[in-house]
Amino acid sequence: MNNYVVIIPARASSTRLPNKPLLLLNGQSLLSRVHALAKKSDALEVYIATDCEDIKNHAEEFGAKVVMTSQDHISGTDRLAEAATTLKLEPNQVILNLQGDEPFMPIEIMNSLPQYVGPESPIATACVPITAIEDIESPNEVKVVRTLTNRAMYFSRSIIPNAFTTEFHGYLKHLGIYAYSNDTLQSITNLPESEIELQEKLEQLRFLDHGYNIHVQDFDIEPPIGIDTQADLDKANEILIAYEKAQ
Repeated sequence: MNNYVVIIPARASSTRLPNKPLLLLNGQSLLSRVHALAKKSDALEVYIATDCEDIKNHAEEFGAKVVMTSQDHISGTDRLAEAATTLKLEPNQVILNLQGDEPFMPIEIMNSLPQYVGPESPIATACVPITAIEDIESPNEVKVVRTLTNRAMYFSRSIIPNAFTTEFHGYLKHLGIYAYSNDTLQSITNLPESEIELQEKLEQLRFLDHGYNIHVQDFDIEPPIGIDTQADLDKANEILIAYEKAQ
């Protein structure tokens, strides 16, 4: 499936991990690793959207196509929307939003999600099983519940569904990767914030609140490590060093 483009939002002003895109993972920047991953997918094109000259210069050094965006964006979704407008992408062009801190996102997921974008579900995203109780209870791990037809019912940092009546074994972790048409992307960036979005600090709840169906496709894989904290970076370094030594 090669009818989609990847746009990677990248900013330097992360509060938990400043200059995150430029931090090194076993000698290579996080951003370069995410870009290299995206280039291995079936995407027509891969772009990096950033508001930082240092990130732009670094990305161009390893051959990336870069789109400069405003510094006023409060989310990666808004940054993607501006980049798509600058690139003059067609309204029906499917865009994959690959976060710049996901160097381990499986290519299977990247290539699969665009096929689930359609009139009934204009947004597609992914989930994987989680079983470790510390992950299930952690507010840093976003959980999702779906209908029988894989439409999102709710996303939460809390434990959903609550197992107060019986033991439950089907918890799902939401992965922060999205596919949508450019037309949908432009529309959702103009939606007003919703109360539950602000309560949970989860942008996707805004989409549900305003009536957008979200297809949540499950993948039977180990949850990929995202890089949000120094501890995540240290763990990712350990994994990469061990893996690359074995090659």
